[in-house]
Amino acid sequence: MVIMDQPQGSLAGAAKAEMRPSPVSAPEPAGETIVRIENLTIRYGDFSAVKNVSLDVYRNQATALIGPSGCGKSTLLRAINRMNDFVPNCQVDGRIVVRGRSIYDPGCDPVDLRRHIGMVFQKPNPFPKSIYRNVSWGAKINGYRGDMDALVEQCLRRAGLWEEVKDKLKQVALNLSGGQQQRLCIARALALQPDVLLMDEPCSALDPIATARIEDLIDQLKTDYTVVLVTHNMQQAARVSDRTAFLYMGELIEVEDTHVLFTHPRHPRTQAYITGRFG
Repeated sequence: MVIMDQPQGSLAGAAKAEMRPSPVSAPEPAGETIVRIENLTIRYGDFSAVKNVSLDVYRNQATALIGPSGCGKSTLLRAINRMNDFVPNCQVDGRIVVRGRSIYDPGCDPVDLRRHIGMVFQKPNPFPKSIYRNVSWGAKINGYRGDMDALVEQCLRRAGLWEEVKDKLKQVALNLSGGQQQRLCIARALALQPDVLLMDEPCSALDPIATARIEDLIDQLKTDYTVVLVTHNMQQAARVSDRTAFLYMGELIEVEDTHVLFTHPRHPRTQAYITGRFG
């Protein structure tokens, strides 16, 4: 079941007064665009969760989506591989272009789209099957004809899990620790050989050691994949992302290279959020 973001309450006092300027967009850095979001608005009934957002995601970079609860981060992330299709009364206006094709066009097959855009959820969700079958399952049902053993090993290595599980591939994945389960879910997503990997707060349920491993993994994955990450942890965004987009009440307020956004934000709302004045 997909749970949609809820609207955040209004800001208080002087902070509220200074945060009225219209959203500001930053100059786009050089890079190859792999996902282009154009004037995207997403509504659940009468509620607009995302409002006229335009954002480019660049190949082999990690883009972090930050902002307070209910600001539309997860809704925007799920729109990139059409997971919002499963939410009743969801209406999408605008365009998302992936690999040169608008993914909401009638001729776009969402199942095929999700082969190219994998997703890792907030809570690890391994199948109640063996570790091996968790990784091989998606590839098998999608007609993979290569060496399955080699694929499973490759994906587990890329997820930083191979050395921990190579002698127990037949064991049920549910016996793994939470951090191991999350890395297994990443390996499962990688088995479909996607272009983009979406991560919706992948470390929120993990301890600091497991979180550090996932963060290291994200840094390594950028060599071969493009990562879009939702996080409430601003320190995590600063550590792992190349670009950061700040959303507030469904609007994209600012997007910039991560080190620039955290040291020289252009918008007073961004400044207030990253300095802890609200959130």
